[in-house]
Amino acid sequence: MKNLGQSNYRSALQTVKDLKAKYGQTWNAINPESAARMVAQNQFRTGLDIAKYTAAIMREDMAAYDADSSNYTQSLGCWHGFVAQQKMIAVKKHHKTTSKRYLYLSGWMVAALRSEFGPLPDQSMHEKTAVPGLIAEIYDFLRQADAIELNDLFRRLENGEDVQNEIDNFETHIVPIIADIDAGFGNEEATYLLAKKMIQAGACAIQIENQVSDAKQCGHQDGKVTVPHEDFVAKLNAVRYAFIELGVDDGIIVARTDSEGAGLTQKLPVSQEPGDLASQYLAFVDAEEVAIEDAKQDDVLLKRDGKLVRPIRLANGLYKFKDGSNIDRVVLDCVTSLQNGADLLWIETPTPNVKQIAHMVNRIREVVPNAKLVYNNSPSFNWTLNFRNQVFDEMLAEGENMTAYDRNNLMDAQYDHSELCHRADEKIKTFQMDGAREAGIFHHLITLPTYHTTALHMNDLTEGYFGEEGMLAYVKGVQRQEIRKNVSCVKHQRMAGSDLGDDHKTFFAGEKALKAGGENNTSNQFGSDSNKSKANKKLSIVA
Repeated sequence: MKNLGQSNYRSALQTVKDLKAKYGQTWNAINPESAARMVAQNQFRTGLDIAKYTAAIMREDMAAYDADSSNYTQSLGCWHGFVAQQKMIAVKKHHKTTSKRYLYLSGWMVAALRSEFGPLPDQSMHEKTAVPGLIAEIYDFLRQADAIELNDLFRRLENGEDVQNEIDNFETHIVPIIADIDAGFGNEEATYLLAKKMIQAGACAIQIENQVSDAKQCGHQDGKVTVPHEDFVAKLNAVRYAFIELGVDDGIIVARTDSEGAGLTQKLPVSQEPGDLASQYLAFVDAEEVAIEDAKQDDVLLKRDGKLVRPIRLANGLYKFKDGSNIDRVVLDCVTSLQNGADLLWIETPTPNVKQIAHMVNRIREVVPNAKLVYNNSPSFNWTLNFRNQVFDEMLAEGENMTAYDRNNLMDAQYDHSELCHRADEKIKTFQMDGAREAGIFHHLITLPTYHTTALHMNDLTEGYFGEEGMLAYVKGVQRQEIRKNVSCVKHQRMAGSDLGDDHKTFFAGEKALKAGGENNTSNQFGSDSNKSKANKKLSIVA
């Protein structure tokens, strides 16, 4: 990750000094050190600056993974800028670096939480503008996290603390976003226009799926309809042209296939010669042999292997794929995408099973050896039950006596401390490491974690606060934990930019500035030990 470096501050300092010399007395009130400090606290001027910077990071990480699969990357889905900000602050606090930690922007969460229509299902019904809007919002909050942390460091430096090295080697909170463009929200021109807005907002990686735009479904629901390869390649091209036009030469395209769970197609592509992509796609379409005299009025017919066949068409006009063709379709989708400009793959799967994922990836790698995945560690999976079932089968194959377990009730808490469940939890713990090593998974993400954590935490707080615990439920379950775990937003005024604003007002108005951070600011109760003692003294006087 990018460090601040003295050159940024010194360059800005010299620039302001030169401007003061150029414009003379009218600039007397401008302090070069203050202006340079503000420049240093805002390293990224535009979303394009961010997209170029983060794309380079992803490219470096992809190369590192190709060299060593233990160098996989991770992200969590965030539906608000504040959520993303607190995530990256926590990453820096707990892990000391943001390296290989990204952000994910989920179309599902945009639909469910960000649409002006209110909560919507994941069917591309939300406003297109909500997606680039959320990207811009996330990066606004991350830039603010930079400014707040650096402002604190500059304050400490002014107070005589030796923090120059921390300033010089400051690591930004800005990290790559993998952003979901769904199925492109229309034709390839619509995809291009939206991709441009997403890139301009800061997205360096755009994930697009091969479903029909106006029939798009969540990857973990039924009723998915895929498009022929030619249609999908056109959208891959549209995204690449958008990256090139905006100067993000390293932009990353993540091509998602939903073919594993999709049994329908809307279109029958036109084959130009035997064995071409359209021909391969048509070969997957389910059909029944028919004699020409038995064909019905307005039937659609194909010639296949010298015979006339009628594609199976549903009442809604959609065509059905052959049963059991899904894995072959996934492999062809992935190979075709990589051969036509995609950088990474995304395969939606019904369960999180490393062996099943590896089976598909190994087939893809027979054609494209460095193929690698972005994989959805989805909350739509029942992880506990899936892995308990996997371990049950393994233990059975090992000859273990499994009569103590009810196969139909493995979620029961009575099994939580059993050998089966210990082994299942260990497999869940190592799933990302195992998937990176055995199944070509470069990036692991959870699409909807903050959707679920918000719901869970509100459930727990509501139970106590509106019950017998009252205010103690908040104090014990929230504030006391924030204080003891040093969660940044316990001082919510500071986190919202109050201290930063005070310093800016001092730059702008000098001693006349009306500041919020005085003795009567109750946030002092959460400050340093000296501030705490002052607050306690004041409280005792009031008492």
